[in-house]
Amino acid sequence: MKVEKHHVNQTDIAEVISEDIVIAKAADGLDLLGNLYYQGFDSIIVHEKNITPDFFDLKNGIAGEVLQKFSNYRVRLAIVGDFTAYQSKSIRDFIFESNKQRQINFVASTSEALDRLSNQ
Repeated sequence: MKVEKHHVNQTDIAEVISEDIVIAKAADGLDLLGNLYYQGFDSIIVHEKNITPDFFDLKNGIAGEVLQKFSNYRVRLAIVGDFTAYQSKSIRDFIFESNKQRQINFVASTSEALDRLSNQ
């Protein structure tokens, strides 16, 4: 795993770059949050391909647990990917509501993530 630092509008944003699953369970999300927060980042970009598909099945609670930690620590998160494959009403509603709050963002591109995370 590599962390690429972006500096946009006086905001340091960490982008996680990896070919592997970085968040396979809730504890992985907390570890990632802790490590990057300790390095001074309060905004993080993670790509959908680096998150277990189970994350997007809201019944198992992984997404809720991970995203609650990000909210509690006030670390903004953008998940970059193509979310059209997720057809359940619950995940689509979850993504829609998350994007309205701007703390947790589901976006289509890294540039959109940088824009969202660098604008308060």
